[in-house]
Amino acid sequence: MKKAKKKPKEKHLKILAVGDLHGDSRQAKRLAEKAVKEKVDLVVMPGDITFAETSVDYLVGPFAKRKLDVLIIPGNHETIATVNFLAEKYKPYVKSLHGKGKKIGDLGLFGGGGANVGVVNLTVPMLEDEIYGVLKKGFNKIKTAKRKIMITHAHPSGSLMSKLSEWIPGSEGVRKAIIRFKPEIAICSHVHEAEGIEEKVGKTKVINVGKKGKIIKV
Repeated sequence: MKKAKKKPKEKHLKILAVGDLHGDSRQAKRLAEKAVKEKVDLVVMPGDITFAETSVDYLVGPFAKRKLDVLIIPGNHETIATVNFLAEKYKPYVKSLHGKGKKIGDLGLFGGGGANVGVVNLTVPMLEDEIYGVLKKGFNKIKTAKRKIMITHAHPSGSLMSKLSEWIPGSEGVRKAIIRFKPEIAICSHVHEAEGIEEKVGKTKVINVGKKGKIIKV
């Protein structure tokens, strides 16, 4: 009797998601070392990499130095221009996902940064239609992918996360994108008090990540 062939093991993508570093270069170095140790496939940084753009040094560089692939979007503490500058400085390892998409096998990642609140004299709050529009633009790049992950800085309105801060509102645009595009996972940051929270919006698992970093297997 012939032995049944074993099914090949399914390959998982290991993502290290890091939000709200706010200029903490020491933590960036620690997380870059952790990414290498844990053999992650991808690093995702959903905004507020800097603290009001006071310094951009040694925040993304530690990951690029270790030849790790990194996807970044702006938060409400840095501009799109700063994110584009970082992507250009550290290419080919670092790429902006703001209004863009990236396919890895059958997985499509798309994203949009910014938020509905900004930093005075630095970033301009985005309208909800703008937030949704940027996410739609990114989604269109990967819409044929079998599985999808959405990366945003802001969290969705009507979520538990949105109830943990009196002055940082949830985003209607992000919620609309989740409902319309149905990503398997949505990764955000923005509300520091919500770090580590996982909840469902529709069938989408929404994960809030902070400066401690979180490894997500998909």
